[in-house]
Amino acid sequence: MTGVAELELSLRRFDAASYTVDLRFSLPASDVDVRPDRRGPMIAQFDLPRLHALAADPDAYGALLTASLFAPAELATLFQAASAAALSQQLPLRVRLSIDVGAPELHSLRWELLRDPLGDAPLSMSEQIRFSRYLSSADWRQARVRRKGEIRALVFIAHPSDLATYQLATFDWAAEQKRLAAALGAIPTTFIAPGSATLAQLEAELRNAPDLVIIVAHGRFRDGPVLWLERPAGDSDLVPGAQLELLFRTVEQCPRLVILASCQSAGDEYDALLNALAPRLASAGVPAVIGMSGTISVETAGSFQRTLIAELLRDGEIDRAVAAARRAVRLRGDFWMPVLFSRLRSGRLWYVPGFGDDQQGFARWPSLRNSILNQRCTPILGSGLFEPLLGSTREIARQWAETHGFPMEPHEREDLPQVAQFLAVNQDSQFPRDELANYLRNELVRRFGDQLPPELREARPGTLDRMIESAGALLRKRAAGEPHDALARLPFPIYITTNADQLIEAALTARGKQPRALICPWNDYVRRTQDDYDDQPTPEHPLVYHLFGRLSEPDSVVLTEDDYFDFLINVTRNSLLIPDTVGAALNDTALLFLGFRLDDWSFRVLFRSLISKEGRLKRRRLTHVAVQIDPDEGQITNPDRARVYLEEYFQGADISIYWGSVEDFITELLRQLPDVPVAEQPTPAGAGRL
Repeated sequence: MTGVAELELSLRRFDAASYTVDLRFSLPASDVDVRPDRRGPMIAQFDLPRLHALAADPDAYGALLTASLFAPAELATLFQAASAAALSQQLPLRVRLSIDVGAPELHSLRWELLRDPLGDAPLSMSEQIRFSRYLSSADWRQARVRRKGEIRALVFIAHPSDLATYQLATFDWAAEQKRLAAALGAIPTTFIAPGSATLAQLEAELRNAPDLVIIVAHGRFRDGPVLWLERPAGDSDLVPGAQLELLFRTVEQCPRLVILASCQSAGDEYDALLNALAPRLASAGVPAVIGMSGTISVETAGSFQRTLIAELLRDGEIDRAVAAARRAVRLRGDFWMPVLFSRLRSGRLWYVPGFGDDQQGFARWPSLRNSILNQRCTPILGSGLFEPLLGSTREIARQWAETHGFPMEPHEREDLPQVAQFLAVNQDSQFPRDELANYLRNELVRRFGDQLPPELREARPGTLDRMIESAGALLRKRAAGEPHDALARLPFPIYITTNADQLIEAALTARGKQPRALICPWNDYVRRTQDDYDDQPTPEHPLVYHLFGRLSEPDSVVLTEDDYFDFLINVTRNSLLIPDTVGAALNDTALLFLGFRLDDWSFRVLFRSLISKEGRLKRRRLTHVAVQIDPDEGQITNPDRARVYLEEYFQGADISIYWGSVEDFITELLRQLPDVPVAEQPTPAGAGRL
């Protein structure tokens, strides 16, 4: 996955006629943003009436808009420096235009006609520059990115029978459907054709969580956006944009990209853009939306759309594909009308799983194989392993924040330790632990329902462990490569987990092994209940070490910010809290991290407390440290940047980073280990014990 240099231009109102321009630049291998050190603000002014008068002349409009934005000579110099820095590293430059809510009139300018201050062509058509508009959203649903082979599309074509009544042109929808089918190729696609293109059908299809949605329909701006969908009888149903916005806001999983092939879906009149359909969908939570600014011709829209899809299939990079599609229609007078609104940091519709450097990464599989065969490899399990069963910690945090009135900034509402700390202070220290158990029981009932045994189909106290065990067994039976089962098949003597569930013990037991479970004695309660451990673990009798507690012992769970601080202090001060066997595994074996995100508290505290302080010299001689990272949108978006981040912790160790989901990595791991002896699945042995 190659990197992209990032340049954000932010416009804010300065006074009645002027705007400040801020610039932020970063390179993919750096965690540091470059913000120019200036004595005063850079000020730009825009003659809106004059720009409006030039609406019929794209060249003159683009020249005036460019001269207005780059009037501060310093800004033009900084823009060129950023372009040169990206070019020197052979990186594309992603330019995001962000307009503050206090300057809504600037949204209606035709920014797609903006030029490089030293060039003639619009930035939005450049091969080197990826241009998009940024619109913030109050929606905090996770913008999950799928791997390429999992992408699914929805094509929704509306062609009511009475278009002539509204003086709207008919079009050959069957031919358009055929062309789109050819362009989408092997991507699994659902086509909704005229005769079925009702609002109810669109709602039903969105519940199936497509990643790419293409809506082909007539649109107009009539005191608000309107799309011509169909009634069951086939005549027109003029659906207001507010209704469509509500639909996209309330579906459980937003599409990653919506393409609106309809006129005026990105606005038309100068005071209308933010009320147009495309920005409204962006505000509703759709991470990337492409709409049309103005009354675009059927020919331009069709050609743009087909080129866009063809380019998108090359690498999944949305902003690059939009630029290429705009170049394809550059000779048409309405070439500038397609507008991209994007909040995607990665700019991608999908990711391709694998190591950041494919040649180097895959060359290390033999080393990992030998480490596993010789029992010199220790898996360390992160939250990504339990998400298919229980959901993510961010989902838990968001729900708690909404339910209990969390007062902090919106971006902090996904931080479970911070939200849990608020609950502990606002209620009592036991409250977040009780809430966690209640949430997990209800979530298991919601996700698995009638699949659970009858006595577990209601969320009752005292049933959580059995519910998790039952649901885990369902997942292991349903998916051949279920991560816990796959790990249980391999000859690991020690498993270290940062998760509070008992899924790995259940998987080991189901494979005929006899695991011994221990909890890190980070507080007095755990120390009173914990036995000494002097055994030597083996693949048949493995040790499962719960670093941050287990749900079966609520007081052992590291949940709030204070819990993490107490854990860090106690374990750092007293190294005897960690059994020698576990310490030796952390220092003397290859470490295999699975299911982590780099900004999670569990990941950071794990390193700070155990890994960064010991074994640095020993670890340097290891052939590799393999880290599987879920490519989650909004986090570090490329392996090179992640590698720089991790090298600070590993102090010179040789690091391989696998970019993909836990399931991706496990599938590849098992493929690379065809001859590794695995445990068969006999009658289950006794359960793991404390």
